[in-house]
Amino acid sequence: MDASRLTQWIAAASRLVLPPRCLVCSDQGHEARELCRACYAALPRNLACCGRCAVPLPLPVPECDACQCESRPWSDLWVPFEYAWPLDALETRFKFAGSLAAGRVLSDAWIDEGPPPSLPELLLPVPLHPGRLRSRGYNQALELARPLGGRYRIPVAHDVLYRARKTDAQSELDAAARLGNVRGAFAVRRVPAQNHVAIVDDVMTTGATLAECAKALVAAGVERVDVWALARTPLPGGRS
Repeated sequence: MDASRLTQWIAAASRLVLPPRCLVCSDQGHEARELCRACYAALPRNLACCGRCAVPLPLPVPECDACQCESRPWSDLWVPFEYAWPLDALETRFKFAGSLAAGRVLSDAWIDEGPPPSLPELLLPVPLHPGRLRSRGYNQALELARPLGGRYRIPVAHDVLYRARKTDAQSELDAAARLGNVRGAFAVRRVPAQNHVAIVDDVMTTGATLAECAKALVAAGVERVDVWALARTPLPGGRS
């Protein structure tokens, strides 16, 4: 049993003995989850956004100004949350503090916001570089994809996409640098038999990483590529 599976098993056993506590405020958990009723209600739903890149906006539009100037290599997308409190606190614990419990809370919340606009035939988590995977111990995109795949009965494949080269952490770069950082960074190890796939990631900021993954899949012959991301960061300076 790998480390992430063992940790999940221990957490599940603990929940049978101890009542769950909210991972954000430590209040009593709601519906056997490690998130209280108030923090669950406060999760920022991405209801008004661009229909092509999911960036939060004052009012929903089919295409924002940026999408009118730049085509997107995906067919459709599903990004149910904004990257804001308290989701960002859970994401930080999940991604940088080794909290698979926070990841479980996030995947449960994501499932609650379904169903997606359409159901693909295969889910492909954005891959980590082997070095980063070793240091973190798990791929956060894969941990989110597995419950989604189980809920919608879609297989999850972690061996289709791979990192062709190591990149800097996107969170430390501005928008222009993000584009160059991931350009050509992803490749297809094997072409899936499925014609309709969705790439799964945790946070979509500029969309550069997801776009590079989509381009690699389309170039390899995949007919339709969608994007599923848990949350979208707002425009700099907030909603505008």
